Amino acid sequence: MHVFLETERLVLRPFTNTDADDLFALDNDPDVMRFINGGRPASREAIHMQTLPLLLHDYPCFGTRGYWAAEEKVTGTFLGWFEFRPLDDHSPAVVELGYRLNKATWGKGFATEGSRALISKGFTDLGVERVTANTMAVNTRSRRVMEKAGLSFLRDFTGDWPEAIAGSEHGEVEYDLARADWEQHR
Repeated sequence: MHVFLETERLVLRPFTNTDADDLFALDNDPDVMRFINGGRPASREAIHMQTLPLLLHDYPCFGTRGYWAAEEKVTGTFLGWFEFRPLDDHSPAVVELGYRLNKATWGKGFATEGSRALISKGFTDLGVERVTANTMAVNTRSRRVMEKAGLSFLRDFTGDWPEAIAGSEHGEVEYDLARADWEQHR
């Protein structure tokens, strides 16, 4: 197994097709998916035809992927995934940070730990100049992770939701962190 990044408690590695069952379980937890699609279940076909191709995509500017399977370092248990994806396939300047972790991990600092490690790697090794992240305005847990990872509130906005879900009427928020600000505070 190729390891992209290790932290004190996490291993981030590239996804493979063998991760389909873990992704299916993750995307079928209504609490995990509450702020993504209102908690609707995913089909196995959607995992194979939509989710996995996205997670397996290589970004030429990184020479690697932009989504990473997260495993607990000691046990190897699949915890979820992290996104650290360039917004432009050919430029590492601006990346989007994201995470989707099993409910059992919530409140234990895994999202913050993985996010901080990715941000550090991005600014020190990958040529990233700015990290951005967004979520629904009502998703206070995710907003707190963004803040703990060093990102600052940038703006409120209204996204184009194909189907409204509970809370979407409050809009979305964007957070960001520039390399210069990160260097100044590390």
